[in-house]
Amino acid sequence: MGLLDRLSVLLGLKKKEVHVLCLGLDNSGKTTIINKLKPSNAQSQDIVPTIGFSIEKFKSSSLSFTVFDMSGQGRYRNLWEHYYKEGQAIIFVIDSSDRLRMVVAKEELDTLLNHPDIKHRRIPILFFANKMDLRDAVTSVKVSQLLCLENIKDKPWHICASDALKGEGLQEGVDWLQESQTVCSLDWRTPGTAVCGSAEVKMRNNWKFPC
Repeated sequence: MGLLDRLSVLLGLKKKEVHVLCLGLDNSGKTTIINKLKPSNAQSQDIVPTIGFSIEKFKSSSLSFTVFDMSGQGRYRNLWEHYYKEGQAIIFVIDSSDRLRMVVAKEELDTLLNHPDIKHRRIPILFFANKMDLRDAVTSVKVSQLLCLENIKDKPWHICASDALKGEGLQEGVDWLQESQTVCSLDWRTPGTAVCGSAEVKMRNNWKFPC
């Protein structure tokens, strides 16, 4: 089973389509990560940086995966919001070696979290602190601090260190999504609540699992 197949299972949508939004600044590694998530027979050998604005949709088993590759210009990023309503999970990719643009990444994340189509939904967010293989990369803990992820109180989130070129850290991220959705089926209608079988468990609003 490929990583995309596991995403459909973890979201409990084996017979339905699901949209997972992959967002982040240009050159953060989104295209490489998405390529690794594809079934092995659909992966590209050569990854070309996205120029301008690109949307890719593909399926693996029952999963419909929508990929957004945006250029660094804000005029392209503001198109993200047109797909928020369709999203059932978000993957947000950060270049952990680019501290200067971390401020821009935080601004885009804040805009995302405050959008009406996202703000009041307990949509799970998986963060990849990517490019951990580079010399200037900061730790995933530092990335979390720079993005102020601890302020996300009303959505389950998790951050994983990753090296998309080698595929490192991607499985751990998918495992978290699987645990967050299959060990405890979240009742999205009640903030901070999870339903495990017949037992109701009160949880911290900033629920997250360590890598």
